[in-house]
Amino acid sequence: MRAVDSPENILFTSTTQAFLQKEASLRHVRELHAAGLSFDPAWWRRAAELGWAGLLVPEELGGGSVSDSGVADLAMVAEQLGKTVAPGPLYPVSTVLAGLVDCADRDAHAATIGALLSGAAVASWAVSEPGRGWAPLDPTVVATPTGSGYRISGTKDRVEAGAQSAALLVVARCGPDDAEIRQFLVPTDAPGVRITAQQSVDLVKQYARVEFDGVVVDGSAAVGSAAETARLIDRQSQIAQVMQCAEVVGILQTVFDFTVGWALDRHTFGRPLASYQALKHAFADMKMWVEACRATTAAAVADVATRAPAAGRSASVAKSYVGEMAGQIVQGCVQMHGGIGVTWEHDLHLYLRRVVLYRSMFGTPEEHNRRVYESEYALE
Repeated sequence: MRAVDSPENILFTSTTQAFLQKEASLRHVRELHAAGLSFDPAWWRRAAELGWAGLLVPEELGGGSVSDSGVADLAMVAEQLGKTVAPGPLYPVSTVLAGLVDCADRDAHAATIGALLSGAAVASWAVSEPGRGWAPLDPTVVATPTGSGYRISGTKDRVEAGAQSAALLVVARCGPDDAEIRQFLVPTDAPGVRITAQQSVDLVKQYARVEFDGVVVDGSAAVGSAAETARLIDRQSQIAQVMQCAEVVGILQTVFDFTVGWALDRHTFGRPLASYQALKHAFADMKMWVEACRATTAAAVADVATRAPAAGRSASVAKSYVGEMAGQIVQGCVQMHGGIGVTWEHDLHLYLRRVVLYRSMFGTPEEHNRRVYESEYALE
C-alpha cells in the first residue's frame, strides 16, 4: 500500500514475503484445512517475533513500526497475506490492540498488551451479533453494573479465532437505561462464556458464536471511558476495514498475474489464448479494476494512518468498492481458466473463498454505500 523506499521497509517487506512463502504457503493452507485447524500457535508466535502484532503499539509499550506509520506497515503485511491466503489471527489481535493502546487507561491493560505482542496469547474483537448487519455502535449485548464490576449477557457471532482466543473485547450496552456503549475484556474461560464454532466458506478462517450468560467481570475489565468508546470503536473499525481491503488487493494482484500467465501459456488453434481480442479487452478491464481497488485502498490507508477527519468515509469507500469488485474479478479469472478453474485441485477457489467471506465482514458494500451517502449528505 506504500512505496518500499527505505532500507528498513525493504528488509521488513522481504522478510515478510520470505516468511509467508516458507511458513504459510498454499500447501500449508491446505494441510491446515485437512487437519481441521485454523493456524498453528507456534507459527503465530514466530510471526509476532517479526513485529506483526506490535505495529500499532507505541515503543514505550513494547511495540513499534518500521516506518513512521504502523497502519501502513500493517497494510503491507495484510497485502502479503493475501498472496497465499495465509492463516493467522492478525486481524483480531490488531483490532483489539488498537482499542487497548488508544484508550486513556491503557496502562491498566499492560499485561494483556504484552501477551498479545509476544504471540503468547490471542484475543479477538466480539462486535458482530446474530442476524444483524454491521452496527458496532448499536449492540444488544448488555453489561449490567454490579457492586464491583459488570454482569454481561447476550450473544456475539462471527468472532474470528474465538475458540483460539484467551480473551475477547466485547462491545456492550451499559449505564442508565443501557444508553452507554462500552468495551470489556472478557476471559474466554470465565464462567458463563460458551463458544460454539461457526462454519466459514474459507478453508482456514474459523469463527465462533459466543454466548455470555451472566458473565461477571471486574471493573478493571472495562476498556476506556464511556465518553471515548465511540471513538475507539470507530478507529478499530477503520483499521479492520483497511486491513481487509489491503489483503484483498494482494489476492487480486496474485490471481490476475497467474491468470495472465495461464492465458499466455495456453494455446488454441496455434495461438496463445491471451492473443484473442475478447480476452485482451477482458484483461484490460480487470487490470483497471485491480488498480482502482489498490488506489482506493491506498487512499483509505493514508487517511486512517494520519487519523484524518475523513478516515471513516475513506475506509467505507474502499470497503464498498473492493468488496463489490473483488468477487467479479476473481470469478472472471475462474472463467478464463475454463474447466480446471472450478476444480478442487486448482488454487483459484482458495482465493475466491477468501474474497467472498470478506465481502460481508465489517460491513457489506451496500452498508458502506449508505455510510458514504450519509457522510456526504451530512456535509451539505
